[in-house]
Amino acid sequence: MYKLLLRTILFNFDPEKVHHFTFKMIKILSKLPLFSSICKGLYHSNDPRLEREVFGLKFKNPVGLAAGFDKDAKLFNELHDFGFGFVEIGTLTPKPQGGNPKKRLFRLKKDSAIINRMGFNNGGVEEAVKRLKNNKGVLIGGNIGKNKVTPNENAVDDYKICFEKLFDYVDYFVVNVSSPNTPNLRELQDKEPLTKLLNTLQKENHKKSSQKPILLKIAPDLTDEQLLDIIDIVKETKIAGVIASNTTISRKGLKSSRALANETGGLSGKPLTKRSTEVIRFLSEKSNKAFPIIGVGGIHAAKDALEKLEAGASLVQLYTGFIYEGPKLIKDINKALLQQ
Repeated sequence: MYKLLLRTILFNFDPEKVHHFTFKMIKILSKLPLFSSICKGLYHSNDPRLEREVFGLKFKNPVGLAAGFDKDAKLFNELHDFGFGFVEIGTLTPKPQGGNPKKRLFRLKKDSAIINRMGFNNGGVEEAVKRLKNNKGVLIGGNIGKNKVTPNENAVDDYKICFEKLFDYVDYFVVNVSSPNTPNLRELQDKEPLTKLLNTLQKENHKKSSQKPILLKIAPDLTDEQLLDIIDIVKETKIAGVIASNTTISRKGLKSSRALANETGGLSGKPLTKRSTEVIRFLSEKSNKAFPIIGVGGIHAAKDALEKLEAGASLVQLYTGFIYEGPKLIKDINKALLQQ
């Protein structure tokens, strides 16, 4: 139904406009008495064998929605009805910002991929908190970043602000220093500034009566040497785990037109499948499975998710695959897990 009809229609229009239109439609439909029940009946997999306990949290199933889809925490309750075991909101910044100039979101249909250069467009952390207060039992991850105008030497302050304001309303945190769409952000992945940032957040975390897991989201473009640094940083800072991986700046092997493929921004979707799994396997093996990994990148079929879990991921997340394949993908992954 989704791929044959809805996707065919929606993919004829500007992807960012379609995103906002879809949000509005789901909001409207969710107010109908039976919509939530129908969605849950179609897509939920309520089997205790799917439950996972990771970094001290219990997940109803291991399939989550990656950050970037519901940046402003506007639709997390409704998206949960499609079967996700958890929803990650953000990336949120302390102050609202419009992001990069449009057009900034591109479909690469021949590659089942998306290029985005959104630039952390969001309404600010305080507006998101207002909506998170209406959480109806969804396990929420809070993905946090810095404002574009904040220089890297002051970036820690932005992350601290988001951490403090979100603390009571999310179940875990994700530190995003790996988006390619905020100038100089990826410089914060270097060992010294990243260690300082994570140690600062951990210090704030330990001031609380009970701590929240803090994860680091990394780029798939890191070298083996840089990935070894990540393992050392996780060990030193004692954060809860890693999300592998964010979008890539690589354009290797794309089938789409050169003009489309050369759009600046982060690439997600099927071209990322292999590399993100390689990163997961490298981190898992080289660290001797010392910390949990959430696998994300190019999951368009159940086998893609199973490969990431086999490579060492404890949980997986969808974004581009959810857009291309629809909510049935969530059910397919959970069904495949139950058949193992």
